[in-house]
Amino acid sequence: MARTYSIITPVYDPPADVLAETIESVLAQSYPHWELCIVDDASPSAEVWPMLAKYAAADSRIKAARRDENGGISRASNDALALATGEFVVFLDHDDVLVQEALATVDRELVEHGPFDFAYSDEAKLLADGSIGGPFYKPDWSPERMRSQMYTAHLGVMRRTLVAELGGFRPELDGSQDYDLVLRVSERTDRIHHIAEVLYLWRMLVGSAAGDAQAKPWAFDAGRRAVQEHCDRVGIDAVVEMLAQPGSYRVRRRVRGEPIVSIVIPTRGSSARVQGVPRVHVLHAVTSVLERSTYANYELVVVADRETPDAVIVELERLCGDRLRVVWFDAAFNFSAKVNAGVASSAGDVVVLLNDDIEVLTPDWIETMVALAQEPDCGLVGCKLLFADGTLQHAGHVYRGGNMTHAYLGYPGDEPGMANLLQLERECSGVTAACAAVRREVWEQVGGFCEQLPGNFNDVDFSLKIRHRGLRVVWTPHAVLYHFESLTRIDDVKASEVGFIDRRWARVLLRDPYFNPNLDQLRADWVVFRPPETWVS
Repeated sequence: MARTYSIITPVYDPPADVLAETIESVLAQSYPHWELCIVDDASPSAEVWPMLAKYAAADSRIKAARRDENGGISRASNDALALATGEFVVFLDHDDVLVQEALATVDRELVEHGPFDFAYSDEAKLLADGSIGGPFYKPDWSPERMRSQMYTAHLGVMRRTLVAELGGFRPELDGSQDYDLVLRVSERTDRIHHIAEVLYLWRMLVGSAAGDAQAKPWAFDAGRRAVQEHCDRVGIDAVVEMLAQPGSYRVRRRVRGEPIVSIVIPTRGSSARVQGVPRVHVLHAVTSVLERSTYANYELVVVADRETPDAVIVELERLCGDRLRVVWFDAAFNFSAKVNAGVASSAGDVVVLLNDDIEVLTPDWIETMVALAQEPDCGLVGCKLLFADGTLQHAGHVYRGGNMTHAYLGYPGDEPGMANLLQLERECSGVTAACAAVRREVWEQVGGFCEQLPGNFNDVDFSLKIRHRGLRVVWTPHAVLYHFESLTRIDDVKASEVGFIDRRWARVLLRDPYFNPNLDQLRADWVVFRPPETWVS
């Protein structure tokens, strides 16, 4: 028996022609088994209710009702939910448009990838001239990003019985009532599916959130409250703050207790001219940690090759005092073995891996990374790294088609990325070990760095081992450091390393769940490969 989808549409005083186009997009669906549950929230316009009544009289699949008084979007949506009988509910705003194959695509995905309790699709904007633009090609389910941004938005499809169990929408969070509902749904189920197709067109109207991000500031405060309440329910000890970009949030976690943090720094005491100044890398890095870090309970574990100049060690001892632990590394070059030796000699509950050619910029970098790493389902945390010229060196790894690279490599340091993704904490497939935080128990579970990867791909392998355990890898833009790696450095990549990573992870590396397949797979900067208008017939 065919599934019925109940389309939920609250209505309040849209232009008549716009409302008609919304309803017509439902009538045009190629999948016929739907019902449109549409509720007029006491619109003052004399056109709205007669139009709804006329459509309902013409098609028995349209269920229309009218509230006696305006109650807001949540109450009107709940009234529409009360009319629904379908297995799934589909949310459609009164001024937006469904792509003709939207429901057919959802049903096909349910057959091929189900069962799921919540699905969301990619979306685009319907511009004033009738053209389509502004595509938002989304990642697969990313709970950390969801706490930072209501990225799932449109099209949203939920199992009706689950929505009913949760009590539907909450009027006290009008404006972000859908954000709140998704967060509550995610607390109940992990059967969440991303449909990587544009199924929904978000109309750009004056006064709408699509057309003007500043139009409804109260809605963004409601979003902040929704995320805060979500954190409180799931036991995340944090304060939720609004970021400068409306609709974007930071979950500022508190570090649990005062864990010892072991900062492990491999070095050979090398020097270079950086930003016009001659420096000994490790001394500059350690000085920046000591002078700028606001977290106090840490040790510095420096893993030094024997050729490290004595003067460098003496200066480290002077700078660090009792914080310093020097581990001598006598073997041939093997970065992985060197890091493993440092972690084995450390005492911290959380380990921060740190290259020696860095400089701390944000004073609370340790707290930011450690608090994330303490989450039981988080296995590894990376941060924002900048080249010496201020351009972006690291914003998370991107793995696609067997290629491994950094997101938005070389872009300006303040580049926001598609839908502000570079300003938000989010899951990614991997992060660089140039600066990364991991709980000791996780390090031990996965066996640390693989010493068969002495120079390259060790952090890729480490990230994938952690994800293989079902743990999240999270990148944060709120911990920022310089990484003075050369923009023109040529890696000495050994064939044995390429072969090893291919044998172990070839299938996983073919598709990055956080990099949409409609983006150019030869790049890592979210350049659109398939324009949104190609989805629309």
